[in-house]
Amino acid sequence: MTNPFEDADGRYLVLVNEEGQHSLWPSFVEVPAGWEIAVPETDRQTCMDYIDENWTDMRPKSLVRAMEAEAWGCPVL
Repeated sequence: MTNPFEDADGRYLVLVNEEGQHSLWPSFVEVPAGWEIAVPETDRQTCMDYIDENWTDMRPKSLVRAMEAEAWGCPVL
């Protein structure tokens, strides 16, 4: 069995969670709870290009907020 995340001819989605993390996702697999579709079903390369262009900071949003608050000497909310 081949890995469905590496099928160059497969159909995929791009998912994004509340932390701003992105995921390449096979279109035939149910979208997991907590994830939203950012790019509807398309080819793998289109999804990878979107991820490369839009997920430039790998840190979760909560970490970015905490680091910014710490830099300003504020309590983390």
